[in-house]
This record gives sequence, structure tokens and C-alpha cells, in this order.
Amino acid sequence: MGYQGMVDGGDNIVEVSWESVSSILQVGGTVIGSARCKSFRTRGGRLQAAYNLVQRGITNLCVIGGDGSLTGANLFREEWSGLLEELAQKGQIDEEAVKKYAYLNIVGMVGSIDNDFCGTDMTIGTDSALHRIIEVVDAIMTTAQSHQRTFVLEVMGRHCGYLALVSALACGADWVFIPEYPPEEGWEDSMCVKLSENRARKKRLNIIIVAEGAIDCHNKPITSEKVKDLVVQRLGFDTRVTILGHVQRGGTPSAFDRILASRMGVEAVLALLEATPATPACVVSLSGNQAVRLPLMECVQMTQEVQKAMDEGRFVEAVKLRGRSFENNLNTYKLLSHKKPDAELPMTNFNVAVLNVGAPAAGMNAAVRAAVRVGITEGHKMFAVIDGFEGFARGKIKEISWGDVGGWTGQGGSILGTKRTLPAKYLEKIADQMRTNNINALMVIGGFEAYLGLLELSAAREKYDEFCVPMVMVPATVSNNVPGSDFSIGADTALNTITDTCDRIKQSASGTKRRVFIIETMGGYCGYLANMGALAAGADAAYIFEEQFDIRELQANVEHLTEKMKTSIQRGLVLRNENCNENYTTDFIYQLYSEEGKGVFDCRKNVLGHMQQGGAPSPFDRNFGTKISAKAMQWISKKLKETYRKGKIFANTDDSVCLLGMRRRNLVFQPVAELKTETDFVHRIPKEQWWLKLRPLMKILAKYKTSYDVSDSGQLEHVAMHSPKEAETGAI
Repeated sequence: MGYQGMVDGGDNIVEVSWESVSSILQVGGTVIGSARCKSFRTRGGRLQAAYNLVQRGITNLCVIGGDGSLTGANLFREEWSGLLEELAQKGQIDEEAVKKYAYLNIVGMVGSIDNDFCGTDMTIGTDSALHRIIEVVDAIMTTAQSHQRTFVLEVMGRHCGYLALVSALACGADWVFIPEYPPEEGWEDSMCVKLSENRARKKRLNIIIVAEGAIDCHNKPITSEKVKDLVVQRLGFDTRVTILGHVQRGGTPSAFDRILASRMGVEAVLALLEATPATPACVVSLSGNQAVRLPLMECVQMTQEVQKAMDEGRFVEAVKLRGRSFENNLNTYKLLSHKKPDAELPMTNFNVAVLNVGAPAAGMNAAVRAAVRVGITEGHKMFAVIDGFEGFARGKIKEISWGDVGGWTGQGGSILGTKRTLPAKYLEKIADQMRTNNINALMVIGGFEAYLGLLELSAAREKYDEFCVPMVMVPATVSNNVPGSDFSIGADTALNTITDTCDRIKQSASGTKRRVFIIETMGGYCGYLANMGALAAGADAAYIFEEQFDIRELQANVEHLTEKMKTSIQRGLVLRNENCNENYTTDFIYQLYSEEGKGVFDCRKNVLGHMQQGGAPSPFDRNFGTKISAKAMQWISKKLKETYRKGKIFANTDDSVCLLGMRRRNLVFQPVAELKTETDFVHRIPKEQWWLKLRPLMKILAKYKTSYDVSDSGQLEHVAMHSPKEAETGAI
């Protein structure tokens, strides 16, 4: 039970074995318990805790908690030698123990649903809390089919508005109240005008999200009840309040949280093993897709600075101190939620077309919505192309307005329709449509076909002037196989589907005899879903194309699993990417495991198929799609200005056909021509993929003896919240 267990000692400090932590990956909350501990705040309590640790020879602590817990851990470390001296003076330990256990090493991991800790893009638990909130919002939205209502949703966040802000972005809420950004004077009038306009446009549902710590510019609380009363009194709208409360802390962890926590745990152990008495206590954080180590107290101090800035009314500074990711979320929300009157919008006379290409991916609609609304804000006329390049050639293109994309963020699939067809055979017809509709720029949202499509269009520039316009691609595919980006829109939703399904499949075998499940995932030749799904679901093996395997390895895996199954382990899980090997098919692996496991376990197989492409998009995909697409549209505006000459757009350089991708910690625009050298065109995958570094981690967690020396950082970095290196999206 946290520090309480350390102070109480006895059975509260126990050695854990491999088996004792099996099957807890998918369990929400904390299996080992957590408690606020008053006695640990006193020196006497810490003295008792030090005695209990020394009795068991423990000098390395990994603390998972918020800034209070981590500050306490740091104080404990600073006092450690003094505590040991005091114990020796009292005769509770001898001088030899004082020398032997002279130093205490501390590594922190931040577990907090509020995402209120500076120095990390995401704290453990935040993504899962967002899942709970979005599930509720989606459920509420379905009631709007029958009722005209206003819903006021109160979410957690006494001091930090992250959950409220990202939820508002992820569901396209009409208004959001957060502590870091109080509304301006007269917000009551502005909000009521916006809600009235929505009704006038026949919008059935208004959603207002309130963080529990929301305040006005005079530091007075704005409660959900106050907002409801205002709407009822001023507008007479039927208004309901929903307070989510502790629902947000519950439920099974999301795939993102499982992978994040697994990586953080490994990095924490590596940090402890490498620590010296001179190393300051560190906290393991996430920056972009990288695990990094930061000095604990620098992060704590910066976190406290945010609260101080808010208390003193320095709200602009408070937002900046929260970090680039938080600031971007806020700016994107402001950009997309309130349309300025037409008279205030610039008029550029540029026409920009948006289309989806490839297979459907959850989050595509959020990306289209962001593109359309940012484009309109920038003063362009926005056009939607139906059914990809094929629809383009057939003239299925129409102007699309601000209101047309309302409510799109939470919709799965592709509302615009999408096709895998490449443009090469339609070049003349597409050029005609570009000319007829005077299209000055193209934004393509899609997977590998979208990338190939842009390569074909840029190659056709020599023949067709119509293609000499700025073009940008936003990666969206469940396979996550687009070169130039570590993440694609849709992959997180697919990963959650795989993880949820694996949980259910494992649960289906509880109470039966020992059983192993062989599960086939999508991804083409890209093993991202199989590998990360295996990590998130606690699988015993994952077969992927990128890491060739033979019959000897299959045999070794079966034997390894058979040995594990002879202990208290009841269920095994094996994931196989659909194209990992043409001869070692899912059926072959199922038959091999069935035969070799006879007498120890029986086998079942599942092909997950197209369910991985469906469903409502996850909070990550909604947010990532929204932010990356908004940034892409701003790039288009910039390029249009740069390439406008004598009343005409002419862009024929490589850097006017780009892919916007997340690379390590940054969102980067990369000419598609330059990405050719990074691409394996035969297998439609990038030649190098960052997640392959996590292969050894999956194997170690499945009880294989292998080395894991790929710590992303391996060294302390200092917090630089305003450095340009920090990810613009973070991990969202």
C-alpha cells in the first residue's frame, strides 16, 4: 500500500516472482495498492521505512505516483544517510549495514490521470481516462438522435485542464472550461450566442465540458451547475449535467497506457542499474515516441511553477509552462471550435481539395474536419473529393462548409469514402478536374497508396501543369507502414481493438484447462500491430515479417511455452502478422502448437480481420488526426503564398510535395521524393522502423533471456519545455 506499506513493513513488503505479476497487465487500478500516508511525511515515519528497507537489503526504489509522491521520494533519498546514522545510534542496525546500504537510488514514474506533470508528454493513466470520457461522450451523442439537448460534462482535473481540453478536441465540444485558460469577461454572452447559432443550424446537440477546477478570470469557480443554470435561464434549453467522477480512474488500461507503462518500467530499471551516488534522482518520461530521463526535482519545480502562475493570475504563462503539447492542444481547439464571422475572415481566392486514399482508418474524419475548418479560417474555399483518386477522375468533387463537418471527429471509417486506386491511369481526367474546379492545392489523407499517389502526381508535373501546386499527405492507415512517420492515424484504434479482443479471448478460457490462442492481425508486411499488440496484451510470441524466423525458432517457442504452462500459467497468447511468412501460415502455427502441446495445453485460433479497421476512433487518433491535419493545412497556406506568381500558383520543386510525419519528437514536413530511399516498395514498408527496438522488451516480458540495451536515452536530460526539439504533438 504505497509508502504506508514501507512504513508498516512486515507482510507489506514481499518479494515478487514472475508468476505473481502474470495476468495483471490488463487489470485497471493498482494491484499492489496505493495509499496517502501521513506518517511518511514525518521524519519518524521515514526512519521506520528506512529500517524496514535495510532489513531486506533494499537500496533501489521505483516510485510510481504524482508530484507529491515523487517529492517525498526525493526527500527520503536526501535524508537516507542521516536516517541510517540515527538507526545505528539507536542500535537498530550495525555500522556494517550503514556502509553496505549507504546510498538509496530513486527513479520516478508519473502515474496520474490528470497529465499534470511537467517534463513528460503523457503520464501513465491519462490515455485510459480519456477513453472512459470519450466512451461517455459518444454514448451521450447517440441520445442526440432523438432529443434536442445541451449536455454539461464535468471531468476530473482540479488543477490541470488536460483531460477537459483533449476531450473537447476529441469530440468537437462547443465550449470548454479549464483552470489554465479562464474565459474572458462576458463569456456568458459569447457562449449563449454560440449555442443559439448551433440551434439555428439545426444542430441537435450542444456539448460543454467543464474541468472540476475551472475558474473565471477573477479566480472564482465555474461549476457545471452554474453553466447549466445559465443555459436554462438565458436560452431555456433542455440541459443535463453529467459528472463523470471516479469512472475516469477505472476500467482496463488502454493499449497506449500498457505500452507506455511497460517501456517506462524497463527504462526505470535500467536507470536504477546505471545509477551512482552522484546521479540525481530522475523521473522517466515520454517525449514524442522516446523514453527519456529527466532530473526529478527540475520537473517537480516546474510543475509547481504552473500552479503558482495560475494562483497569481498569470494564465498565459501557465499555459506555456504546461509545455508545447498542451499549448498546441489549446490553440488547435480555439482554431476549430469557433468560426469567425465571414466579414472577419481573409479572402485568399485559393481553392483547396481534400481526399482520402487507401483503406479506411479511424480518425480520417477528424483529419478532414480539421483540414476543412482550418482552411476556411485561412480564407480558402474548401472542396471535398468523394472516393479518392477514382472519384476525383469522375468529377465527384464539391465545396464543403464549416457546418458540413460538424460532429465528424467521433465517426469511424471515412465519410468522404476512400479507394485504393492510384492516380496514374486517371492523370488526364484528374488534371481536367483540377483545371475545371481551379484547385490550387491538394491535401491527401491516407496510407501507402496515398504516398504512392503523390509520387505519381509529382512525376506527372512535367506533362501536366495542373499538378504544379502544393500537395501534402497526412498518414492514415491501421498498418502504420508509411515511411517518414512513426505514427499513422488509425493505428492506435486498431491496436486497442486487438488488445481488447485478446483480453476477451484470454478471459474466455478462464476456468478451463490450459489453453493457447493463435491470433492473426492485419498490417500487410508491417509487423507494427502484431508486435505492439503482443506487448499490450502480454503475448508469449509475435511473428512478424521484419524479423525472419524458421522452424527451429517456432519449435523453441513451443517448448518455451510448454514449460511455462507447466507452472501456474493458464493461458498463452501468440500473435502472427498476416504476411509474416507465406509458408508458416496461421493454420500451420496453430497445428504445430496443437501437436506439440498435446497433454499440456490445447489450442484455438482467431483471425481478427476487418474489425481492426472499424469502430469509433480512439482519443489518440482523434487528437492526432486533428492536430496533424491542422498543421498540414497551415503549411498549404504558406506554400500557396510562396508559389503565387502573376495571378497563378506554380509549384514544381520537390519541397512542394510533402508528407507530414511524426519523427521521434517532432512533426516534420518531408518531400516525398526524398522518402523514396527510405522505402521498401516491394513490401510497402519503411526500411527502418523505430518500434523494432521494442522487440527485445516483448521477449523479456515473455520470459525469454535476451539482452535489452536499447534504452532510448540512457542519460539524464534537462527539462527544456520551450526548446524547439520538444514534440509539437508530443504523444498527444
